[in-house]
Amino acid sequence: MRRLTLALLCGAYLSLSLIVAVGLWRSGGQWSAGVAALIGSLALAFAFHALIDAALTTVRIRGELGNIREAHLILARQLEKIDQRLGEVVETVTTDALRRSEELTSEVHSLEDAVQRMAEKMESQLSDRVAAAAPNALGRGPQSAALLDTVKAALAGNRVDLYLQPVVSLPQRRTVFYESFSRLRDETGRVMMPAEYLSVAEPEGLVAAIDNLLLFRCVQIVRRLAKQDRKVGIFCNISLASLSDEQFFPQFLDFLSANKDMAGALIFELGQAAFERRGAVEARHMARLADLGFRFSLDKVMDLDLDFQDLARSDIKFIKVGAQMLLDQLEESEGRLVIRSLPDLHASDFARLTRRYGVEVIIEKVESERQIVDILELDMAFGQGHLFGEPRAIRDAILAEAEPPAEFMRTSLRRASGW
Repeated sequence: MRRLTLALLCGAYLSLSLIVAVGLWRSGGQWSAGVAALIGSLALAFAFHALIDAALTTVRIRGELGNIREAHLILARQLEKIDQRLGEVVETVTTDALRRSEELTSEVHSLEDAVQRMAEKMESQLSDRVAAAAPNALGRGPQSAALLDTVKAALAGNRVDLYLQPVVSLPQRRTVFYESFSRLRDETGRVMMPAEYLSVAEPEGLVAAIDNLLLFRCVQIVRRLAKQDRKVGIFCNISLASLSDEQFFPQFLDFLSANKDMAGALIFELGQAAFERRGAVEARHMARLADLGFRFSLDKVMDLDLDFQDLARSDIKFIKVGAQMLLDQLEESEGRLVIRSLPDLHASDFARLTRRYGVEVIIEKVESERQIVDILELDMAFGQGHLFGEPRAIRDAILAEAEPPAEFMRTSLRRASGW
């Protein structure tokens, strides 16, 4: 556009100069006078054009400088707003950090109070049990007495380890839950399995002490997983002794009431036989836990002819069935595959039946890929077993964070002289 304008102006200057030159020539002037007039007119025209162009360029530059100043002012105002916003964000983050620190301090104090109450209660109970069991101690065999001393020493030394085994979704095999187990260690570091120590721990009432410590650690592990934003639940065994204890349970309920945010991640588990033996006290305490949002699971299920309405009323959301036990009950009847204890129900409809009552089936003790093929044909959603991962001990560094104060177990057992 600028070039076209320049061309037009040059043409106008040339035309004007020619008109002046022709006018001089026709008025009687010489050819030389006409040429001189033409050259002079062109020179004056271009000089005038240069002046106009310089003036226009100056105006344009001033306009651009004005735009730059305006843009600079806008940028300065935006930077000022950003600086003000950053100040507000820093103040908000600082306030949130202080609030969370206060909440964490309050939670730690709550845990310490709960542990202290548990320790006092266990101290009293264990002292009474030791006194009651003293007359029978003389009749105990040397091997049982030695094993009992080992169990007591493990409790006193807080050598109770937490093991976790994954529970996976099927067929994806993605870990969605963990089941927790307790293991005791003797003074040499040898791990004792429950089958070894329960025979002497149960008569002495020591299982409740083990369960209480396991519950405490499960709560702490759930809290740690929540801080890592890992949405994984943990099955934690709870005994009838803990559910029926009218002194311990209210303290434990108070602790869980203050930590209701864990309700979706902590699932209390007890065996089918124990569930069927529960009395009014245990049922009432289970209902109070359910009121807080906590769920329950049945393991060691041996009879599949279950009262699903009773399970729903008791807030049982999971049942664990052994893989081989279930497969051994499958049989052909009138051309269809059924479960022996439920002959009127097609085997593949069992999982749909349980879901109708809000109960999911977890197939446990899965050991081989062949079992998986048969289990998937039954529309089972979850699996557990060595095929998916063996129980593994929590690392010492993590377990240290989940341990109660060092004096917890020692205080609980101090009254029993000789332990």
